[in-house]
Amino acid sequence: MAEELTFDIPVGAGVGTRANADGEPVTPKDAATVILLRDGAEGVEVFLQHRVKGMPFAGGMTVFPGGGVDSRDVDTSVSWAGPEPAWWAERFGCDESLARALVCAAVRETFEESGVLLASTGDTVVTDTTPYHDAREKLVSRELSLAAFLEANGLTLRADLLRPWANWVTPPQEPRRYDTCFFVAVLPEGQQADGATSEAVSSGWQRPEEAIADAKEGRRMLMPPTWITLAELGEFDSSAAAQAAEREISKIMPTLVRDGDKVRVILDPA
Repeated sequence: MAEELTFDIPVGAGVGTRANADGEPVTPKDAATVILLRDGAEGVEVFLQHRVKGMPFAGGMTVFPGGGVDSRDVDTSVSWAGPEPAWWAERFGCDESLARALVCAAVRETFEESGVLLASTGDTVVTDTTPYHDAREKLVSRELSLAAFLEANGLTLRADLLRPWANWVTPPQEPRRYDTCFFVAVLPEGQQADGATSEAVSSGWQRPEEAIADAKEGRRMLMPPTWITLAELGEFDSSAAAQAAEREISKIMPTLVRDGDKVRVILDPA
């Protein structure tokens, strides 16, 4: 049976329905999103970015770092530590090639959009990303692939710093659709998340419950996956506890039904 949730949001908050597009639904593009966590003075904090209004997807919304899978993310030459692609494939219900690409996309997009690098030199997780500033810009421009970046700098991708969280699919009536795997990661010691991305006008850390309160009061706009994820994270008393949570992953494709100043979000298996 579908689960139905109702959000009290202000009119124009950007999470209502759109008119159905003509023709068949667009095939969703594979994507990865990373929920970065840290422990603040009053509890778990999450890194959020307010997207530029003109962005073709989720413009003006508050989101976690992430983006689409690049064709080069399937490169098997990537130096890899942690759970193998087969483990991720089982968790996300996909083949190993896509699982590898999703993990690589998660690491690449996190570095591109927040400056946080889930990698190591040998067994030592990177604590200072300053030496990789130029490479970060080349990753963003697609002049450089993740595999080439890691190899050139003697780095190893650390899949063990990520954990699977959820899998959301954009509703079929939307003109841009994504099949997005959500990962969770704790901010590595010594690293700083920044807002140095052209896709966001502001970035920062916030407690999940505060972000939801801002959305309810119209100070920010959240899509249902972001809202629900924040609500789930608010149940944990530490970032380590959230990362250690065992979760059963299944595809979720929400149905959005506008009802006055409320949006009913019906969660169905995709």
